[in-house]
Formats: sequence, C-alpha cells, structure tokens
Amino acid sequence: MSNKKGHLFVVSGPSGTGKSTLIERFLREDGRARFSVSCTTRARREHEKDGRDYFFVGEEKFRAMIDEGSFLEWEEVHGYFYGTPRREVALPLAEGIDVLLDIDVKGALSVKAACREAVLIFVETASMDELRRRLSIRGEKEIEKRMERVKEEVEKKPLFTYVVTNDKIEKAYSEFRSIIDRARRGPDG
Repeated sequence: MSNKKGHLFVVSGPSGTGKSTLIERFLREDGRARFSVSCTTRARREHEKDGRDYFFVGEEKFRAMIDEGSFLEWEEVHGYFYGTPRREVALPLAEGIDVLLDIDVKGALSVKAACREAVLIFVETASMDELRRRLSIRGEKEIEKRMERVKEEVEKKPLFTYVVTNDKIEKAYSEFRSIIDRARRGPDG
C-alpha cells in the first residue's frame, strides 16, 4: 500500500464532446489510474456492461443509497438518476491510485465542493454546430433539448481547472494527457 494519495480527475462537459474517448484511451495507455463507475437508474444500452460502464440499479435502490449517504454526488438528468458511489473514489485514492470520473457539469462542481483537491477538466467541441453534428451522428434524441442544456453547461466552464477543446482527437488527447501528467508532478513539477 502506498503512502501517497491518488489524484482525482473529474472529466466533464456536454454530451458528445469526446470525454469517453479521451478517458478510455488514457486508461488503456496509462495503467496507473482507474475509472470510477457511476450508478444509474436508466436502462442498460446494448453495448454496455453492468459494473464496467455503470452499475444499473432500480430507482428504489438508488433512493436508498441517497438516504444512506452512499454518493459523493448524484443528479437527476433527463428523468434518470446518476450518482458517483463514494467507495468507487475513496478506496482507490487511499491506495494511491488515480481516479477518473466522467460526470455532468453540475456533478463535477459538487465533487469539487466536496473534494477541493479534485482536478476538473472541461471537454468541449470547437463549435455548437460541431456538437450538434456529433449528437446527430450518434443518433441522440431530442437534440434541441440537449443543446439548451449545453448552453447552461458552457456557462460553468470558467469554474473548471482546465479546458480541452476536442476539435482534433490527437491534439485533444495530447493536451488531456499533459494535464494529468502535470497534476501528478504537483505544483513544483
């Protein structure tokens, strides 16, 4: 067991900006960090696996977890509940393992309020038109409703430690990686 505490990286931004792509690549290449799996009440999508992508739970169980104080943060989004289990973050950090969260903007700010040392990374696209295009390609429903939420999320961007613009994936990944490396070195590194 390490005496050094791990770093908490909170990756957030509008849906469709490439957060998952950046995180998945980083985790494949790094080996010193882990992804914090969130809980949700929404149905599992065909490509998702319980315990890897999310912990899929019923609303009754989710509400019980809220009452038990099991979540570092939780939110209701588009009619479903999402939350970050405290154990998914606290245990690896205590063992010196870095943890990456992929959560919405409001949740990211809640985590920062609870964990002042958390590093918040906001991921965005180069333009609203590009984001709308990506959401269309993904087959997202209610794109205009989602775009309204994007405006609210972008307003919170100045509250984040870093901003990565994902217009070219290699450039965005390089910037994402260097943010994590810099945080790991600390203020003097």
